[in-house]
This record gives sequence, structure tokens and C-alpha cells, in this order.
Amino acid sequence: MKKIWQLYKHSSFLLKMTIGFILGIAAGIIVGPEMEVVKPLGTILINLLNLIAVPVIFLTVVLAINEISPKHLGRLGGKLLGYYGITTAAAVLIGVGLALWINPGTGLSLPDADVEKPETPGFSDVLLNIVPNNLFQAFSSGELMGILFLAVIIGLTLSIMRFRGTEEHKEYGALLYRFFRAANEMFFLLLKGILLYAPIGIFAIGASTFATQGWETFQSLFAFTGVFYLGVALLWIFVYTGFLMYAKVNIQQFFSRTKDAYVTAFFTSSSIASLPVAVEAAKKAGISERTAHFSLPIGAVFNSDGGALRMGVSIVFAANITGLDLSAVDFITIVAVGTLLSIGTAGIPAAGLVTLSAVLTMFNLPLEIVALIAGVDVLIGMAGTASNVLGDIVGSAVVDKKEKNSDQAA
Repeated sequence: MKKIWQLYKHSSFLLKMTIGFILGIAAGIIVGPEMEVVKPLGTILINLLNLIAVPVIFLTVVLAINEISPKHLGRLGGKLLGYYGITTAAAVLIGVGLALWINPGTGLSLPDADVEKPETPGFSDVLLNIVPNNLFQAFSSGELMGILFLAVIIGLTLSIMRFRGTEEHKEYGALLYRFFRAANEMFFLLLKGILLYAPIGIFAIGASTFATQGWETFQSLFAFTGVFYLGVALLWIFVYTGFLMYAKVNIQQFFSRTKDAYVTAFFTSSSIASLPVAVEAAKKAGISERTAHFSLPIGAVFNSDGGALRMGVSIVFAANITGLDLSAVDFITIVAVGTLLSIGTAGIPAAGLVTLSAVLTMFNLPLEIVALIAGVDVLIGMAGTASNVLGDIVGSAVVDKKEKNSDQAA
């Protein structure tokens, strides 16, 4: 028994996750709805990852603020926002272009479903969500933008105490800094234990999902799913690899060292839950701790290349079903609005649904499209989340390389 445990413990993480997922799919399809009994095991995995994700976001940003000077902080943030804008726009363009070429949706009919338009948050709502009125409520409700805001202001205050305060402030600041570092180390040790359980949870997720949906649902939307996955491949090969080449990062080594992050994201379909794994993977890829701790939590909340790509494909898909002819101006509008909405809503629940519904409404397209796409949402969400996480790490690597070059030049 001990030998089996040691073999399992030291086996490749990618191998364990892949085997767990494949066995789960097979069990779900062969056994059928009865496999839903294992669903709680998958929910436990997602809960465990989410459990440590929120404190990891808070702690890593607090520690990062203490490692980065205010001048570097502004420069780093500006570069990240520029990168997010470029990759998100590229994702929408790839989605629209591929969908126009392959034309998914032709011949499909809308489901008889009553779909309510989710409320799209206005600018004032987004602004108010950034500044929570209760520290404990922000953490208990998982308000990510509020948690980021708290992490930034607490990190800045702690930095002032450590470096510019009175002797008493410096003493307290040093004590608090050691506490945050110790807590951060504790959560990453917890992560190692959770990842040992992960293949079991992934088995349960695969089994319970495919037990209820099977292959029939996916067959009717195979073209839509295929276009999306082809778009993801193009995004990885040309956009992400292009940025890595621009920053002179070893591409093969980078993808090898970050595979745990995008594999976890693919199987869990959660950028936030995958964040602790992404931070560890970024460090393995040679990204400095200060850049990884600052950029990856920001990216997990605000960057959504996978969602933007899905939105681009979905609009053309919807237009093909309804017979709507979109003009060149319409597509330019889709790219612009899709980019802004994907960045602006990435941190809210059901962000992809909110973004897609907003754009469908803009072009007077039926919201039943959302119900139709829901049939393959599990497959779309997996690849989309993997793209989100990989895109965040690529951005972190590019910005980190440029920051190191700037520091050397200075």
C-alpha cells in the first residue's frame, strides 16, 4: 500500500489529472445518471481550491506591494493593462474571423426556453464594488475587486510603516510583514495537499457532468465547439507565443514549467480556484516573486481572453441561426465592446453570460442563444479558463522580462 501511495504521490501531476478526467468521462457515459452520486467529491475539490484562493489573492498582493516601489507599481500596472487590452481584442478578432469562415449555427433552431437577461453592472456599481463597506463581508462574499482594493491599501500602509514610519511603526510593520509571509507560506503548503486530492475530484467532475449530458448534446453543437477550440489553439500559438518571442522567453521551457497551472484551470474551469497553482507555476517559469504576486491576482480578476473568444464566436453563431447580416461596422463594434466588457466584467459571477447577453441585446439577437450554448458550456468553459490562466502567466512573464531589462538599463 505504501508503494502505491508513493507511486501516486510522485507521479506527474498532468498524468494524474488526465487519467482522472478520462476515467470520469468513461464512467459517466457508461454508467449514466447514477454517476451523479460522486458529484460531491468534485464539489469538494472546487470548494477546497476556492477556500485558499481568496486568502492567496489577498496575501500575495499585500506582499507584492511591499516588494515593489510606487514608481515600479504604476509602470507594472500600465504594462499589464496594455497587454490585457491587446490579447482580449485579439481573442475577439480570432473568434469572429473563424466563425465567419466556418459559419457554425447554420441549420440549428433556437430552443424553447425563457431566458432572462442578467443585469449588466453600470460604472457606478463597479466602482462601489471596488470599495467595500465591510472588511469581513468582502471576504465572506468573495468580492474579488473589493479584496484586491483592501490588499493594495493595506500593502501600501504596511510598506509605509516598514520604511517611512517611526521606530515603533517599523517594529510593528516588520512583525506584520513576517505574519503575512508566514500565512502565505501556510496556504501554499495547504495547496500541495489539495493537489494530491485533485485527480479524485476531477474524476468526479468528469463523471457527474458527462453522466447527465452525454455526447448527444455536444453532437448538435459540434461545429460551435470545434470553432472555439480552434480559436483557442490560434490564440496560444500566435498571440501568446508571439508575446513570449517578443520578450525573448524560452517558449518550450515556459509551457513545460507552467503546465500545472493551465491543466488545473482546464479541468476545474475556475481561474480563481487555479490562482495558487498559477503563482507556483509562474515562479517555476522564472518569473520574479514580486511580479507574479502582483500581476496574477490582477489578471485572475480582470483578464478574460477565453471569455472574449467565446463572445466573438457566439455573436456570429447567433447571427447565423437568426439570419442576421452583420456589417463591417457591426464587427468593429463587437470587437470594441467585447474587449471592454470582457475586461470590465471578468471579476463578477457568470461574467461570460453577462458579456454575451449584453452584446446579444445590443444587436437585437434573442437571448435563447445563451440557453443553446449552455449545452456545451462545460467544454467551452474548460478551454476558455485554461486560456485565461495561461494568458495571465504570459503577461506576467512579458512584463517581468521588460521590468528586469529596465532595471538593468538603469
